[in-house]
Amino acid sequence: MKTKLSVVCASVVFVLSVFVGSSSAAAGTSYIDVSPAEAKALVDRTPGIIIIDVSPAYAKGHLPKAVNYYLGDGSLDKAIPTLDKDRTYLVYCHVDSVAIRGAEKLVNAGFKKVYRLEGNYSGWVTAGYPVEK
Repeated sequence: MKTKLSVVCASVVFVLSVFVGSSSAAAGTSYIDVSPAEAKALVDRTPGIIIIDVSPAYAKGHLPKAVNYYLGDGSLDKAIPTLDKDRTYLVYCHVDSVAIRGAEKLVNAGFKKVYRLEGNYSGWVTAGYPVEK
């Protein structure tokens, strides 16, 4: 009986987590992680995409056409009210936690099309894609 109850509870938790996750994604309340190859394809096929570097190391190298809204000094927070929520955004940094926080800030502000570059700047460079300095 105890085993059956555990299985039922685990199943309910799983179904609820899938439902809640699907609802959040469908409502546009989540960002999407993309590999460097997926990010490159997204940049190439999305006219007007806005690439946001949330790092303090922008001057040392960044993705082509990226803008720098450094998370640590509040630049991203200041920029959010000026950004078009209907555009597509690709967010990256040099550190996962900062890129995640940057993407979450956009999503929490009501942006619907937000992507985060997995592997961040170094993943882009390792994949052999161009950078600017």
